[in-house]
Amino acid sequence: MVGRKIINALQQAGHTVAILSRKNNNIPGVKTYIWDVDQEKIDIRCMDSTDTIIHLAGENIASKKWTAKRKKQIIDSRVLSTRLLYKAIKETNAAINTFISASAVGYYGDCGEEILTENSPPGFGFMAECCKEWEEAIDKGKSYGIRIVKFRIGVVLAKGEGALASLKKPIKFFVGAPLGSGKQWVPWVHIDDIVAMFTHAVDNSLLAGAYNACAPFPVTNATLTKSIARQLHRPVWPFNVPENILKIILGEMSEVIFLSTNTSAQKLLSADFKFKYTQLQQALSDIYG
Repeated sequence: MVGRKIINALQQAGHTVAILSRKNNNIPGVKTYIWDVDQEKIDIRCMDSTDTIIHLAGENIASKKWTAKRKKQIIDSRVLSTRLLYKAIKETNAAINTFISASAVGYYGDCGEEILTENSPPGFGFMAECCKEWEEAIDKGKSYGIRIVKFRIGVVLAKGEGALASLKKPIKFFVGAPLGSGKQWVPWVHIDDIVAMFTHAVDNSLLAGAYNACAPFPVTNATLTKSIARQLHRPVWPFNVPENILKIILGEMSEVIFLSTNTSAQKLLSADFKFKYTQLQQALSDIYG
């Protein structure tokens, strides 16, 4: 969802882009190199003439129920892919100066009303564990003298894709309702701003460390639900979907829905990043037109 848009933005800015993929991709002007993270195989030619790596690889956290096997796949896809990239850098002595990686606001766990900055400690639960291991793997690049940027991404809003497509479906069919208490904080971000964050990090050598990649004004789950319904001209039920029902349906994966992460975007704003969409209604209006 994000990668192709970043490729397009980088090309428009005059950068040459190559990608690592499990299969050949027919993207104009982009060279594809093949890798297999599970087999620890990578075409090391991908490092030729490369100075910046943008790492977005990782199994979809919401595509299957969280069994022990699935949780290991989710973590390994992030941690082992990062290690494989650093192994390729070391073997080729590649002149990589910047490593920009996705992370997630799940790093903080469930923090209720607490305002979360990048200095807040990691939380508890599977998402926090996953993000902590992920970021520790990313930080190994510091030993190579590489500038590290980690974007802790919230709920990315894009038309017909990702989380918004899932949130829209019950609302569209007149069964929309807040989930659980509805009071949990949801850090959101418009997809155009996520793309701009990555390109900003490529071009701005002063960016380093972790950044909350979320709009400055997070909203509650109830507010998000009602705002989407308003755009779709649909009602919202006057009661919430009980938490125990969602736990029965989703199992442990329901953790994603109930995490309350009230993130601050001040560090990103202080790094001269200009958000295009700071208010939820403004972002949804653009998406739904």
